[in-house]
Amino acid sequence: MTHALVLGASGGIGAALADHLSADHDVTRLSRSDDGLDVTDEASVEAALADLAPVDIAFVATGILAPEGAEPEKSLDAIAAEALARTFAVNAIGPALVLKHLAPKLTDAARVGVLTARVGSIGDNRMGGWYAYRAAKAAANQITHGAAIEIGRKRKGAVVVALHPGTVETPFTAGYKAKKVTPTEAAANLVRVLTELAPEDTGGFFDYAGERIEW
Repeated sequence: MTHALVLGASGGIGAALADHLSADHDVTRLSRSDDGLDVTDEASVEAALADLAPVDIAFVATGILAPEGAEPEKSLDAIAAEALARTFAVNAIGPALVLKHLAPKLTDAARVGVLTARVGSIGDNRMGGWYAYRAAKAAANQITHGAAIEIGRKRKGAVVVALHPGTVETPFTAGYKAKKVTPTEAAANLVRVLTELAPEDTGGFFDYAGERIEW
């Protein structure tokens, strides 16, 4: 059976992704709450991924909207260095460390989806605000794009992309009025998009419907 990996598997989207993938794959689930995985600590990431069997499909579903007790900034005046650094550590440095240690474990035609967010698009930013989250997700997009280029040199059939899951009904989005989908729906959408993409799509930024998002 093919092997799937979900990081952030205890969260709403991550758990739904792992459940969805389990129908067709042997799934490794990793999370902070269940396994002590700290994506901001390289030793933790390296240890968690050290003994993995070759990975055919992986989702990096880790991330925070803001540090605990904080919320996205509505103005420049609300920017705080510590909160900015923490948001970057989880949302950008975390995926970078994961990709570093995951790359050697990937099969030649592996699929890797890094969950970022449409608000990480610089070209699509017409409202301002949310400085830390937007910037960290933009950084994660760039990291994913660069990793896709490097991984593709050795694994010509691999697809590594940034994915926007939409607004999903989780504690992460509680209090936001945007139209939401259930974690189960989001997971089915993301798995479908990632499995249908072709090697020439690697390094791209796509939404839950498979539409390309501008950088």
